[in-house]
Amino acid sequence: MSPKLLRRAVEALDSFNVETPSWGFADTGTRFGKFFQDAAAIDMNDKLADAGQVHALTGCCPTVATHVLWDFIPGEDPKKVVRLSRKHGVKLGAINPNVFQDQCYKWGSFGNNDPKIRQHALQHCLDSIAIMKAVGSEYLSLWFADGTSYPGQGSIRERKGYFEECLKALHKKLGPKQTMLVEYKPFEPAFYATDIADWGMAYVYSKKAGPKSKVLVDTGHHYSATNIEQIVAWLLDEDMLGGFHFNDRRYADDDLTLGSIDPYQIFRIFHEIHSFSADRGRMPKIAYMIDQSHNEKPKVEATIQTVVIAQELYAKAALVDHEALRRAQAKNNVIDAELILKKAFFTDVTPALGVWRKANKLPSDPLAEHRRSGYEKKAAADRRARRKAMGITRGGSFA
Repeated sequence: MSPKLLRRAVEALDSFNVETPSWGFADTGTRFGKFFQDAAAIDMNDKLADAGQVHALTGCCPTVATHVLWDFIPGEDPKKVVRLSRKHGVKLGAINPNVFQDQCYKWGSFGNNDPKIRQHALQHCLDSIAIMKAVGSEYLSLWFADGTSYPGQGSIRERKGYFEECLKALHKKLGPKQTMLVEYKPFEPAFYATDIADWGMAYVYSKKAGPKSKVLVDTGHHYSATNIEQIVAWLLDEDMLGGFHFNDRRYADDDLTLGSIDPYQIFRIFHEIHSFSADRGRMPKIAYMIDQSHNEKPKVEATIQTVVIAQELYAKAALVDHEALRRAQAKNNVIDAELILKKAFFTDVTPALGVWRKANKLPSDPLAEHRRSGYEKKAAADRRARRKAMGITRGGSFA
């Protein structure tokens, strides 16, 4: 690796942070059930302790995304959670309202044909903005399960109107430095017409809501053949890309660790961001976040694994020779253009990661250091004992 490329990769790493999700450290599973882990977080203190462990080892995860219903106790001062986060060396990041879990949302939240339920969902989101202001959060991350599963079940245009009305009302309450991110998903749990099914719908809703609304791209929320980097490029060009939820998928929303299926796709997404920066002379402001379900892998290990591969792929994407790529594109030289990307992708950025970690007083191998620390074993023993003392049962066992 040449000194020039080394510097470029290290500079990229200096500017890259990714937010961990509080829910990624707790017991999670599939719609069919959960397979419990002794070291899974029980409460907010555990979640923040795990997030602090990830940040201490990787150096690029200073903030933690939270879910309002899962992480804040009603009636308690949310600043208690802020103080708890400081104790573990992290800060609170994006605030995620929950308008999909309660029974009243069977027929939707913002898209519900009952105005009382729409108002209930809107009030919860407004309360979430109040929490944002109390804890100093910049992002309101919105995902809706709304939609219909059968033709004729609801009026598609009417539901669209309800969403526009609610999102505009929400946007009006945002502070001057706050942004709401509108996420999309093609299906699940709605299987006929999801109310925000793709990036175009999220784009339209955001544009109508106002300038503080942007699109959030979850890399798992696409059909298998979708060209996600093309979506990213379009949103960048329109100044409408607000953030990511990183995960990987084989089929759709599989919530796998990043790069476990297709690391080249994540590289190509990062390339579009670096390419935009090279053309415009500025790096776009993007909230990088993780959203994964670690149902089989150990929670902290899986998060570290995702963070490390994200750093690696981001650094690789920074190595693309944009001038050479432009020349090849201008001549319609398809082979050379492709090889320029492949050259960066196959470059070993281990030396750059080593230099960056040494400069930031971090372990050279975060995952190996985590295993050496015995953190997982200690957390499992402590949490197993606490569950027993609290009388928490977690399903039967085969004997």
